[in-house]
Amino acid sequence: MSKGILKIVSLLLVLCLFAGCTPEAPVDNPTEAQTQVVDYAASVTLDRNNGCKQEEVTVKQYIDGDTVHFYSKEIPGGVLKARFMAVNTPESTGKIEEFGKTAAAFTKEKLLSATSIVVESDTANWDADSTGGRYMVWIWYKPQGATEYRNLNIELLQNGLAIASSSFNNRYGTTCSAAIDQAKAQKLNVHSGKPDPNFFYGQATEIDLKELRTNVANYNGAKVAVTGVITMHYNNGFYLESQDPETGLYYGMYCYYGFNFNGMHLVKVGSEVRVAGNVSEFSGSWQISGMSYSDFLPDPDDVKLLSEGNEPAFTLTDANTFANGKVNVEIIDPETEEVTNKEYRYAEVALGTSVEMKNLYVKSVYTTQSDNDNSNGAMTLTCEVDGVTISVRTIVLTDDDGNIITADAYRGKTIDVKGIVDFFSNDYQIKVMDDNYITVH
Repeated sequence: MSKGILKIVSLLLVLCLFAGCTPEAPVDNPTEAQTQVVDYAASVTLDRNNGCKQEEVTVKQYIDGDTVHFYSKEIPGGVLKARFMAVNTPESTGKIEEFGKTAAAFTKEKLLSATSIVVESDTANWDADSTGGRYMVWIWYKPQGATEYRNLNIELLQNGLAIASSSFNNRYGTTCSAAIDQAKAQKLNVHSGKPDPNFFYGQATEIDLKELRTNVANYNGAKVAVTGVITMHYNNGFYLESQDPETGLYYGMYCYYGFNFNGMHLVKVGSEVRVAGNVSEFSGSWQISGMSYSDFLPDPDDVKLLSEGNEPAFTLTDANTFANGKVNVEIIDPETEEVTNKEYRYAEVALGTSVEMKNLYVKSVYTTQSDNDNSNGAMTLTCEVDGVTISVRTIVLTDDDGNIITADAYRGKTIDVKGIVDFFSNDYQIKVMDDNYITVH
């Protein structure tokens, strides 16, 4: 090589160094890194004439990532309870799992903004799942401004928000398989090995209030975490409630924080919170206790404020339903999907939740006489409506001037009440915490 060429090469090397040029970093897996990402959800087409059952629907209720209820004209009862074909998203109800709430939010966001939704069976029939109450379907949705439908089942798989569930033995099996492989290669969400930002990591078992209330004995002594809205404070604790998205029923639990709790600024009435504590039975009722909060030594299981400004449900009920009503609760094992149906008294299911009842005639009033200032002057109102007797228990109520309200304010009158469903002396009653929650006609 001539000296002139050597000088040119040397000069180029110097310029490259000053310009920041560096050799391209080696690729660990060139084939994987250079593979084009495929939008598999758009690679399949909705064929309206393929012989399968299809219906354009609207959403009645979002349940979780792979279950949605739709209004339907073809299903008896007018509601198609859809279980998504080929996918199994992590649980966001019952026992909460990593990426469960993320998957549920993804499904809701896609369908909420859709201009059209079509459910499609994999066959010429509406096929029920193993529970017998849901239908296995493909979900097609048309995004705003789009002309073509996207397949939400496949979209969940390609985003790593679901694992395979009979994903290959169906009309779109090949595409489902490719979507799963791509999500694994990209290490997305459930395949990432990384924490879920929407999941709380701590020692407590993450469950919902329905799971806790319907299986409470199974959690005796265990540390659990639940989420709900605070409805009322009582005796160094508060009542927490949340709605089951599938049935619309509310479930509640008393949470005892004791005397040395540092998070009082978080646990206001109307606050949605996540609390973790130990399940125990106290005086015949179940509760969560041992909650913690610290600004200086934070713990993953500290009380967390999620939102503010929520309202107690105050579910309107009548005396006959409260005293005699029955509720059939469907409990699904998240591992086996085995369904158990159990009948409860309405009041038993509503225990710990906020309710409203109207037109109660107060037949008699018992006033507690006690050396305990906390209960001296509290009342039990024996009420009747339509031949049914209901007990309403108050704390010590005071008027705006601080005077204790006595039995004469209610005896022989018709009232409306708002309170918490409570269990006392082997029966259910309504506990009232504020005189504003009793309206005299």
